[in-house]
Amino acid sequence: MRTETVTTDITVIGGGLAGVCAAVAAARLGRTVALVQNRPVLGGNSSSEVRVWVCGATAHGTQRYARETGIMGEMFVENQYINPEGNPYFWDLTVLQTVRAEKNIQLFLNTDVHEVEADGPEDDRVIRSVTGWMMGSERRIRFESEMFLDCTGDGLVGFLAGAKYRLGREARSEYDEEWAPEVADDITLGSTLLFYTKDVGQPVKYIAPDFAKDITKTSIPLRRVIRSGDNGCAYWWIEWGGELDTVHDNERIRDELWAVIYGIWDYIKNSGKFDAENMTLEWVGSLPGKREYRRFVGDYVLNQNDILEQKAFPDRVAFGGWSIDLHPPQGVYAEESGSKHLHMNGVYSIPFRSLYSANVRNMLMAGRNISATHVAFGTTRVMATCAVIGEAAGSGAALAVQKGVTPREIANDHIDELQQIMLRQDASIVGLRNEDALDLARRAAVSASSARTTIAVTSPEESVPLAEDVGILIPVNPAVEGVELLLDADSATTVEVELWSTGRAENYVPHERAAAAAVDVPAGERQWVPIDLRWRPDQPQNAFLIVKANQALKLYRSGEAHTGILPFVKREQPDRDPKLEFQLQQQVVVWRMNGQARKPFCLKVAPATNAYEPANVAGGYLRPYGGPNLWSSADLAEGRPEWIELSWEEEIEAGEIHLVFNDDVNEDLINLHHHRTPFEVIPELVKDYAIEAFANGEWTTLHRETGNRRRKRVHKLAETVRTKRLRVAAEATNGSPRAEIVEIRVY
Repeated sequence: MRTETVTTDITVIGGGLAGVCAAVAAARLGRTVALVQNRPVLGGNSSSEVRVWVCGATAHGTQRYARETGIMGEMFVENQYINPEGNPYFWDLTVLQTVRAEKNIQLFLNTDVHEVEADGPEDDRVIRSVTGWMMGSERRIRFESEMFLDCTGDGLVGFLAGAKYRLGREARSEYDEEWAPEVADDITLGSTLLFYTKDVGQPVKYIAPDFAKDITKTSIPLRRVIRSGDNGCAYWWIEWGGELDTVHDNERIRDELWAVIYGIWDYIKNSGKFDAENMTLEWVGSLPGKREYRRFVGDYVLNQNDILEQKAFPDRVAFGGWSIDLHPPQGVYAEESGSKHLHMNGVYSIPFRSLYSANVRNMLMAGRNISATHVAFGTTRVMATCAVIGEAAGSGAALAVQKGVTPREIANDHIDELQQIMLRQDASIVGLRNEDALDLARRAAVSASSARTTIAVTSPEESVPLAEDVGILIPVNPAVEGVELLLDADSATTVEVELWSTGRAENYVPHERAAAAAVDVPAGERQWVPIDLRWRPDQPQNAFLIVKANQALKLYRSGEAHTGILPFVKREQPDRDPKLEFQLQQQVVVWRMNGQARKPFCLKVAPATNAYEPANVAGGYLRPYGGPNLWSSADLAEGRPEWIELSWEEEIEAGEIHLVFNDDVNEDLINLHHHRTPFEVIPELVKDYAIEAFANGEWTTLHRETGNRRRKRVHKLAETVRTKRLRVAAEATNGSPRAEIVEIRVY
């Protein structure tokens, strides 16, 4: 046996997406990191060992403009390109390569940490080291660091260090949570095993093992959806163990889940109710995907009311948007639905105070073990949200090491600095803008070769009966003075239209009616019908246009996406369960995009708009927030690049250029096989571009990039350049007819 000691600034224990993003974030900020994972692959529940889809704030398209950016966003976009089929092994590679690209990270796979050295009084503990055993290598490794991040999911490190934690469900009275039980208990969400099937093109028999469950003697066939062609997370409901201890009873839970899977497959293959003669089991999981165990107590405990109110915490460092998603403790054997969902009207924020231990001074946590109640955990637990929490915790740990302070001191004294560091890295924070004093772009004048000045969708592709209310999101900057809709009328009728505010800048649902109109429409096809709607809000924001159902009318959809404009159709009845009447009160569920976000309804809005003006690239916002917050050019012409220019009154010295391109954060991406986009690169991303400086009376190219498919690019110049004028010339995109840039920074 070899005994070793590894000393780094930060040790991250747990190599799921939270741990990966924490380690990468800290490494990119100059800290040395040991990333310790007890499995042979990274990715946790998303890895090829478990194969759970990476869900996040988009909630499979329910939330708008909600896809994560930062490190998680990079992995989504990269996986979309290298792994469009959703191969779980290629996803493993996407995650692994993200870690291996960072020279400051030492990666230790197959290393199970089960010893923690900590000291100090109960209310002020300090972790000195953690020790793990590297399986297969007979290496006992001690990790010493200034900061430790427990990203283990189950929270073993913090538990061994004496960190305060909660297990189970809080009583309703403790945080006044409507979805909490009246009396506290130790019930958690259960664990799940998944399976894959394959059609081999010839008959395959199946003989169930003796331990397989006869599911016809259970409620499963009556209460759950079983189809012969489903795979993977379509069977998320194969869940059990919520009334047990999901850690100490892990083996028992696995055995029961195996019995259920092989019983379900016996039912599919041998009941005669399914077309499954040529199908076989291709893969069955052996590592239960755990949902819940310990949740550590931080300086703030996130709760249900914070989520639903979308509380704008001053120390917000991450966001989520998945519904509060809770499951019955009986899991697969429950008589009720396998899950219930409570949605907020937009994304919500997560405070930094929930990411460090209240009583272990040098421990942060990220993932499903953060400081949240059981009900709030119902939304924060999904993996893309865990990932952005990881980036926040890793960034906070790096700043704490740099300053020689505790995470609590970061929260109390340096939170603005942490937030600005994270924004510079393109992290997932909503409602905060760039205030970096070192960014020279913030004091530049901005101009461009052109800018989109109209809100107009004028290329009809198909007509759509106005069988139900439809909605159209549009940016309003500075005002609406009239709208035109392209309509077919089977007979003379009246079109009724309402214009609503969206309330909060991060919300995309109707909130308060601002204007309404009814206009007579004669019989005829493809009529541009003018509607007198007027609204001039106090500040730029989005508007939600509602066109009322009318069986005599048809609208037109375009086949061309338009940044800042989204189409919706109103749901009159819940799709999943008519008993869940509360869904009708959840606006993001009522108004749905139906996967048609890139097919907006044809309309024209007067007057001209400032929503896409060049100044937006230095406006400070990194994502849609009360508007698109980007520069959009006029249509690109062959051989004529569209450019955007920054100019200063005095010469500046530029050594580093940061560019953020539009990767359409409304587009729902996935790591495995939930769905496939029709493109492998987001069309709006600028593909070919040049960075140029004006000197000695001419433009000089500092850098040229071709084949770009990433959102955030940082270009460090070989030597600093003195100039009064810099510009980015966009020569081609990955499919969009316009060049779009979210942010330019200059250092």
